[in-house]
Amino acid sequence: MMNSTKSFNSNFMGYFVLFVWGFVLMEVGFGQNQATEIKVGVVLDLQTLFSKICLTSMNMSLSDFYKKHTDYTTRLAIHVRDSMEDVVQASAAALDLIKNEEVSAIIGPRSSMQTEFMIRLANISQVPTITFSATCPSLTSINSPYFVRATLDDSSQVRAIAAIIKSFGWRNVVAVYVDNEFGKGIMSYLSDALNDVQAFVVNRCLIPQDANDDQILKELYKLMTMQTRVFVVHMPPTLGFRFFQKAREIGMMEEGYVWLLTDGVMNLIKSNERGSSFENMQGVLGVRSHITKSKDLEDFRLRWKKTFEKKNSLKGDDVELNIFVLRAYDSITALAMAVENTNIKSLWYDNPIASANNKTDLGTLKVSRYGPSLLEALSNVRFKGLAGEFKLVNRQFELSAFEVINIIGNEERIIGFWRPGNGLVNANSNKTTLLGGERFGPVIWPGKSHVVPKGWEIPTNGKMLRVGVPVKKGFLNFVDAKKDPITNELTPTGYCIDVFEAALKKLHYSVIPKYIAFVSPDENYDEMVYQVYNGTYDAVVGDVTIIANRSLYVDFTLPYTESGVSMMVPLKENRNKNTWVFLKPWSLDLWVTTTCFFVFIGFIVWILEHRVNTDFRGPPHHQIGTSFWFAFSTMNFAHREKVVSNLARFVVLVWCFVVLVLIQSYTANLTSFLTVQRFQPEVTNWKDLIKNNEYVGYQRGTFVGNLLESQGFQKSQLKPFGSAEECDELFSNGTIAASFDEVAYLKLILSKNCSRYAMVFPKNSPLTDDVSRAILNVTQGEEMQNIENKWFKKQSDNCPDPKNDLSSNSLSVSSFWGLFLIAGIASFLALLIFVVTFLYEHKLTLFADSEHSFPRKLKSLVRIFDEKDIKSHTFKENAVHNVSSPITQGSSTPLTDQGTPLPRSSSQNREFESRSVPSIPNGELFTLQSKQVEDEESTINVKVK
Repeated sequence: MMNSTKSFNSNFMGYFVLFVWGFVLMEVGFGQNQATEIKVGVVLDLQTLFSKICLTSMNMSLSDFYKKHTDYTTRLAIHVRDSMEDVVQASAAALDLIKNEEVSAIIGPRSSMQTEFMIRLANISQVPTITFSATCPSLTSINSPYFVRATLDDSSQVRAIAAIIKSFGWRNVVAVYVDNEFGKGIMSYLSDALNDVQAFVVNRCLIPQDANDDQILKELYKLMTMQTRVFVVHMPPTLGFRFFQKAREIGMMEEGYVWLLTDGVMNLIKSNERGSSFENMQGVLGVRSHITKSKDLEDFRLRWKKTFEKKNSLKGDDVELNIFVLRAYDSITALAMAVENTNIKSLWYDNPIASANNKTDLGTLKVSRYGPSLLEALSNVRFKGLAGEFKLVNRQFELSAFEVINIIGNEERIIGFWRPGNGLVNANSNKTTLLGGERFGPVIWPGKSHVVPKGWEIPTNGKMLRVGVPVKKGFLNFVDAKKDPITNELTPTGYCIDVFEAALKKLHYSVIPKYIAFVSPDENYDEMVYQVYNGTYDAVVGDVTIIANRSLYVDFTLPYTESGVSMMVPLKENRNKNTWVFLKPWSLDLWVTTTCFFVFIGFIVWILEHRVNTDFRGPPHHQIGTSFWFAFSTMNFAHREKVVSNLARFVVLVWCFVVLVLIQSYTANLTSFLTVQRFQPEVTNWKDLIKNNEYVGYQRGTFVGNLLESQGFQKSQLKPFGSAEECDELFSNGTIAASFDEVAYLKLILSKNCSRYAMVFPKNSPLTDDVSRAILNVTQGEEMQNIENKWFKKQSDNCPDPKNDLSSNSLSVSSFWGLFLIAGIASFLALLIFVVTFLYEHKLTLFADSEHSFPRKLKSLVRIFDEKDIKSHTFKENAVHNVSSPITQGSSTPLTDQGTPLPRSSSQNREFESRSVPSIPNGELFTLQSKQVEDEESTINVKVK
């Protein structure tokens, strides 16, 4: 019975388990049957390794997504078409998917050229087209609302490239790119980004997509003949690998060359040809989209290799995942999420309106009603994908970070990062990169060089630098173009030539100039500058001034002398002397300040000496007069009053030093006024020349003539001259009243040094920066002084500087405020010490008696201050020497005011008689205070007769 029961229970449990399992399977199957299938088209070049890699990633994305989301009511069904690496086939594949499969969205194609027509097709059919690898910026200009770029376009990297170029100080760049929409689309953005950092695309090299080796070599040989050595390469990796192979063969991967690869090359550089491609690209730099490492990414990488090996003959280790593989994975995930959030009730196509005139397939193309809602849902998708955050802004990815890569050996070394907010950041220190500071670390350049290339070289054809030199009739100190009678070669001399050749010697490479004479009847320098612009000269050396309209055509080096246009006029003797000229050496504020300090010092000395010095005592008018006399007499050190206190001596000592400096400065400036003022310019205002219709001179051929006309001078007033001697002659015969010219020529006429002049080069010439830095090195050293002495020193020793002020300037308080500050501080310090000492000595008067008010106490202190300080050594010494007998002389007892002796004890007599009493002037009554006897204070009044 028990066995039967056990058997029944066992069977029952088995059937129950089978029932539950079957129910679960039925529910799962029922759920799967209920899931709505959403058709999605995929257009790829299925025969390429790139497409095989991406397709594997997309299938894995579908599998991974629905394993995590088993409750979704929609399922993507992928329909793949082969575009056969052809634009027409890609469009035909898309048309087939829309017309026959009625797909809700299309992913692909691979290239930007294939995408353009598909975008227009999607716009007609309202089928969203999602690309994860078409990066051409021009695709956005089609303005199709159904085009979604799930990757960065090429314009996002140009700021990173420009930042790298700026950080190394390169000015000129040659753009090398494939001759199709992919290559051309980035060029305008690259040029604008470089212009923002003061760099320029000086040349462009287009390589056909199907170029053979001979065509590549032909373009490379053209690049070798250029001065610029900085190349930005933007082309598909298959073409790029062959390009660098040929560049290496002809020696363009050696020291001195700079190769900077765009994201399009760097993202796909790791392929089955990795070893050979790396060997040909040693030392190149590149930018690549930054992928943040994560555990999910590493897990996917391992699973992807296993899956790829199963479906392809290649091993997973032979290929590497790139940003596009991860974008493909994330694109499927985003599309699956968007589909789930879209109402499937609109999942149908509208039949087209029949047209008798349109008999093509496009005329019968249906329109998807599902597209608009799917596009809106896709725009709102946000998630953390394998390639980073998936977020669309205006149906495109936002700008993100880029890695700066340096290819060394068989590895890509990350040496820095570029981020939109921070710019370039060093990969090691994580610090922002600044020009001239820490860039990257370290960079290995082509040819295994560690030296940063300067970015340009003299062309390999040995062409010399053609330097134009003006032929002048005057002012030959600056430049004198003469031909060697033996070699018939132009050998110019002069100040400008010496500075130029000294700068060339500072360069760390050889530049050989070939001087060419520029001859012009009117010495028109504008025409000479334009010869640089049109290519006749490579540079111009001479006394060419930097002005705005010339800088539109050429670049100027740093100036190496001072600038400015000035006026030169004859001097006349000024015999009319000003009656009050003796007041001019000092300004009004200095006179007032000095007077106030005389009064202040006299007051301070009176306070310090009043109690201890009889010279500063007496009636009030006498004390005031003595104080003023003492203070002002220090001006010529004629004071006869002695100061006896140390504090007063300290104040007077400091003030005498101040007075000494003031007097010496006054004397020197007055002398200058009485001598230099003998000569005054005849004209001080150029407007007076216009008003009086005076003739003025200017140097022939310079811009000064046009400048004078623009300021209001009539052409008939202008008299040109060609040399310093001719200018002097025009002044001598009274033809001109003034001469206008650049300071350099005026200084030469006055036999002084020259001012600002600079050499000029073609716009964006790479020599400009190097020669400017070389000029800076020359001007900061002794060599510049030697050059100036050579051409100008001999003539300038005995000549005044025309820029010197012809009248001396009045001295102001600002010239002596330090002295006044010292005197003020010394006086206040002495006064403070005196007050503190005085209050301490009479603290009983101030604090002991609490019955009296403060004003009464203050009045008592003032009364005490007005009295003599009999404790002072000055009065004690006088008392010792002047007393002829003790105060008891003539009387053995003290007297009252009436002569009556005061009663005192014998002990008081002995004490009184033992004291010495100072002599007292006749008629003066003073009080001596004795000890207290029986707590009473007795006062002895002595009347000296």
